[in-house]
Amino acid sequence: MQIILSKIISVLGGNISPSAENLKDILRSVGAEVVDDKIELLLFEVKGKDITEPIASGREKLTFVPYGSGGGGGGGGDAAVAAEPTKAEKVEEKR
Repeated sequence: MQIILSKIISVLGGNISPSAENLKDILRSVGAEVVDDKIELLLFEVKGKDITEPIASGREKLTFVPYGSGGGGGGGGDAAVAAEPTKAEKVEEKR
């Protein structure tokens, strides 16, 4: 994913056809791991394509990823209410 982002960043920065070395420089600048094989594969896969094409294709694939509200790490709800002491418990603590 970092390699794809470096390609997008390069294109957005005005370099329409970044080299492997351009992508490596971007990745190194943020301390990311540089994997030559993956960079070469990405450049091969997007060669001759407008960068918006792979982005649109990826976005279309994401429409099938479930984003539903599962049980993990929600934003409060009943658990937050249950964590607060009730009035009866507060009275009991004062005694």
